[in-house]
Amino acid sequence: MEDFTTLQVVWFVLISVLWIGYFILEGFDFGVGILMKVLGRNEAEKRAILHSIGPLWDGNEVWLIVAGGATFAAFPEWYSTLFSGFYMALFLILVALIVRNVGFELWGKGQSEAWRNRWEWGIAIGSFLPALLWGVAWANIIGGTPIDANAEFIGNFFDLLSPYTLFAGLASLSIFFAHGALFLELKTDGEIRTRAQAVAVKAMPVATALATGFLVWTIARQDSLNVLTLITAMAAIGSFLLACAYAKNSPATAFAGTAAGIALYFTTQFIDLFPHTMISSISSTFDMTLNFSSSSHYTLVVMTVVAVLLLPFVLLYQGWTYWVFRARLSAEDFGDIKTPLDLIDARKKEGGDGSGTGTGAGR
Repeated sequence: MEDFTTLQVVWFVLISVLWIGYFILEGFDFGVGILMKVLGRNEAEKRAILHSIGPLWDGNEVWLIVAGGATFAAFPEWYSTLFSGFYMALFLILVALIVRNVGFELWGKGQSEAWRNRWEWGIAIGSFLPALLWGVAWANIIGGTPIDANAEFIGNFFDLLSPYTLFAGLASLSIFFAHGALFLELKTDGEIRTRAQAVAVKAMPVATALATGFLVWTIARQDSLNVLTLITAMAAIGSFLLACAYAKNSPATAFAGTAAGIALYFTTQFIDLFPHTMISSISSTFDMTLNFSSSSHYTLVVMTVVAVLLLPFVLLYQGWTYWVFRARLSAEDFGDIKTPLDLIDARKKEGGDGSGTGTGAGR
């Protein structure tokens, strides 16, 4: 007998899509945040790097908020067990994101080198920790954690740290780091782009190797081979290899490769998890299923109607944001420029349309 309904599957898929969208979009934010201090050699270069994601990062984080909210509404038991059991790990992620986001806002508010240096470290560490810990968290979800018969997490923070989950953290960190380097190669010009290209060329093979290792390890842990996870895992590895091949000469193709690779990498994990929401390391009889974790059928119906009506507008708005701020940036663009809107206005005055035809753009 099936242990799930059609709407439960629909919402499992939608939540998976939300998390995958978050990892693709916020993934390059993490990479850029880590690289800001490495690639930026002066204030103008650091400002250009910061502005490459300045109009985007807060919109990208909406995917996380919606994913968490959808999980709470559609699968409250999943949400309860996950957020209580992973409390410390998620608290660290939250603090890191807050410090990073405050750094984005305050970096340019002070004129002293010490002020900016402190916030640069805040941005770097606030990007590094989530990039690492999200990988650890999802490896625990699919790999199993100490959950008892009452769906209660009975372990502690250190139970979440195992060779498998730590390897997953290193894999996600390396993937997001390379993804961010490719984004900067695609979005910037001049010396910043040259340095980002050099980092991407070196980082992509490492990310590909770690991602491959984790996917192979995940498949090897299965009691019986799931052909679909094998297919998506192979497709993910192929996408990362494509990014490796094009990292130097075609950043757009390489960035598309990492985006597809991230999507397939986490799709493999969601397929491995289905039809469960949490796996118990104590006994398979304690595994949490979709049906056990789900809200009522009526709640899922209402959520589906709301999602169908509102989601297209959210996607259109975010797509419009990416289109408006699609121009390449370079250090030469930033003299009196303080905000992304200042940059658009400056390019309009130069005779461009703000879309990549002004100084330092479109090359």
